[in-house]
Amino acid sequence: MSVLPGGLRVCVDAVPQYGRGLAAVALTVAAGGDDDPAGRHGTAHLVEHLMFPRSGREGSADPTGEGYAALVAGAGGVCNAETHRDHTVFHTTVPADSLPDALAWEARRLLDFAPTDDVIRTETDVIGEEIRGAGDAGRYWESALGALYPGSRDSFGTRAELVGITAREVEAFFRSHYTAPRMVLSVVGDVDPARVMAVVREVFAGVGEVRAAGEARVAGEARVAREDHAAREIRTAPLPAGRLGVAVGHPLPDPVADRPAYLAQAVLAQVLGRSRLPALARSARDGRHLTSATVTCGYHGQWLASAAPDLTLAVLGRAPGTEVGAAVDIWRSVLRAVADGPLPEAEHRRAVNSLLVAWHRQADSLPTRAVALGRDALLLPGSAGPDALPAELRRTPPAEVAAAARALLEGPVTVTELAPRAGTEPAPQKGTEPAPQKGTVG
Repeated sequence: MSVLPGGLRVCVDAVPQYGRGLAAVALTVAAGGDDDPAGRHGTAHLVEHLMFPRSGREGSADPTGEGYAALVAGAGGVCNAETHRDHTVFHTTVPADSLPDALAWEARRLLDFAPTDDVIRTETDVIGEEIRGAGDAGRYWESALGALYPGSRDSFGTRAELVGITAREVEAFFRSHYTAPRMVLSVVGDVDPARVMAVVREVFAGVGEVRAAGEARVAGEARVAREDHAAREIRTAPLPAGRLGVAVGHPLPDPVADRPAYLAQAVLAQVLGRSRLPALARSARDGRHLTSATVTCGYHGQWLASAAPDLTLAVLGRAPGTEVGAAVDIWRSVLRAVADGPLPEAEHRRAVNSLLVAWHRQADSLPTRAVALGRDALLLPGSAGPDALPAELRRTPPAEVAAAARALLEGPVTVTELAPRAGTEPAPQKGTEPAPQKGTVG
């Protein structure tokens, strides 16, 4: 990794065997939902949208008015972005011979950031639609995080708080958070590292000149204090399609300070999600009365995609008549079976192999690889990089997976009842047995 004079970190990964004439660029910024100003939840998300200018102006990289996305599309490429709780990432893939242009466009939209109030109102409306269309599963994750770590902000934003936000406010956020030391530029593909660095030094030269008085937190710091929290009372949230369920959230170890324990939780989630819980949900004759079960590890199911705090989240479907407490007892009994072990070697091997297959598939994706490099550098200081992950997973023994299950049993937990929306009835569920009495587990 190289560091430019202004503080911008640059990672270049020449992988022509994957690239095949393509190059991906990712710009990762230490600014997300947790950084939103009080009363302006969604500012980070709004800035992400405004980084895709839809029209040019005199002196800009695109005075013809095509916009950033149109320039990329005109080169035969694609681009997108994601706002997370603790960072925002922009990723672009283009033919390798268009990479110098793509890097120039990337730098120019940082240097030319100056949205108008009219554009801000348009993008605020777009974000409002995105918020309304956001999946319930993501909201359960954000709700669980907020319960365990009060003060954490989701990445979506709130439409009501964005109404009336001004260009002055947006630009103040941008100038404060989109500074060179808070950004990582990663370039992956069929590239010449020396040529890439020469272009980057030229086109990003002015980016380091932007400074903010009293700059906020530096990259890599946890956005929310990692305090222990006791179990909280059961809360209620609506579940689509009138289904009954329960969401159980547990905090994960710090992926920087306690990486082996974090990876053991990723393996545990595979063990639970691939074999232990589905077996219960497939059969109603065992007295378990779960109709479905999913387990995700990491930010919205993306492990190592966020700094601490992070979560494991189990979403369990309940048969009619099955109490929330009974479903949670089932979840705990499954955890206890793994904790008491020993975990069968074949089951452990299948879980690790499934994670390795997913990693190798992602490694073949240029934008995913570029994003992973940027996240590691920005959020996970000291990480050996994504290529070290397979060996780390293989070094996670069954005993550590059992310890991960014990940690969930003994640590803080948040429970959310997923109930039908008002005016709906639970959907009929075929093949279920009469519900057990409250508090019993078959």
